Amino acid sequence: MGTETSSITPLDETVMVGEADTKGTRRSRVSGIDRALQVIDYLYETGSPAGAYAIAKAVRAPLSTVYVIIDDLVEKNMLARNSDGSIWLGSRLYHYGLAYARSLDFMSVATHEMHDLCRQAGETVQVCGRDGDYMLVLAMADGPSHFQVASRVGTRVPLNWTASGRLLVGHLPESERVELFRRCARTSPTGRAEIDAATLSDAAGKAFGERLSIQIAESDYAVACIASPVCDREGQCIATISIVLPEQKVLSDESHYTDQVRASAQRIEKLMGWRNH
Repeated sequence: MGTETSSITPLDETVMVGEADTKGTRRSRVSGIDRALQVIDYLYETGSPAGAYAIAKAVRAPLSTVYVIIDDLVEKNMLARNSDGSIWLGSRLYHYGLAYARSLDFMSVATHEMHDLCRQAGETVQVCGRDGDYMLVLAMADGPSHFQVASRVGTRVPLNWTASGRLLVGHLPESERVELFRRCARTSPTGRAEIDAATLSDAAGKAFGERLSIQIAESDYAVACIASPVCDREGQCIATISIVLPEQKVLSDESHYTDQVRASAQRIEKLMGWRNH
């Protein structure tokens, strides 16, 4: 399609939904805003740039409509067009995200504690949350060493790959944990992450009860993670705080780090007024 496209996003369009019945085909209206959100959500969920055709196919929208929406969002910096023509999230979304994060009391408290723990432990510290079947890195403070951590802010990995992932679902009933891991467990790059749903459920429940989860080289070679849950008033794990470090340090002095990360999680809960569970 050429570059001369309308810069006006259609307010609504007629799309097919459901199956045809004996009285005809059922239809519903999909607004331009809904279509724009479908495009943005698709890019966010896949985690990589995509072409207009792939996006249109994924969101089940007419290619011509997707072209118009993409052009409009690129013009407004909501999306960005790469040199190869693929589409990715734009800088305007990043600024919105920063503004939203600043408005959250929890993120303010957790980020402050994250930096304190980073200085205390001398290692990289992360605050992580759950995004459906994935663990999401919400914030990160780099340690002073040259040790490199692959998972940066915004990284999403399957729940079964990480210490934090198990904690984030540890408060759920056992049947829900088993069903969740049965659906989302994936083989990790190192091949060391557990994928059996029942085993994962037991590990998640135990880790949550002990307020501590440790994984060594399950998602990245030579990388270990020690995490503790941050629980709300109802006792549900809404986030974790974790120390990410070389596996050899965990093997040589585990208790030094476990005590620190547990204390940090408890401080966050106390400052948020959640330590009554």
